[in-house]
Amino acid sequence: MNKSDLITETALKTGMTRKDTERVLNTAFELMTQELTSGESVKISGFGIFSVKERMERYGRNPRTGTMMRIPAVKVVQFRPGKALRDAVGDKAE
Repeated sequence: MNKSDLITETALKTGMTRKDTERVLNTAFELMTQELTSGESVKISGFGIFSVKERMERYGRNPRTGTMMRIPAVKVVQFRPGKALRDAVGDKAE
């Protein structure tokens, strides 16, 4: 499912127009982005937690040349699914 599909399905399930639904979802994504860029986490009850984690600087090997190279530290978004989501996905596997 991509963003367009999410907008369409949400509009159908809520009875909102596609345009209004797109506005709401875009606002939610903007707010989540603002929180994450300021170092805060985003907790969505029953779904999961989005947070920012810093990967430490490390050394790796260039697969093409075989030389060692420094890989700088970088911030990445981490998602930890909530129990309800884990249980829902786990039930599908059985």
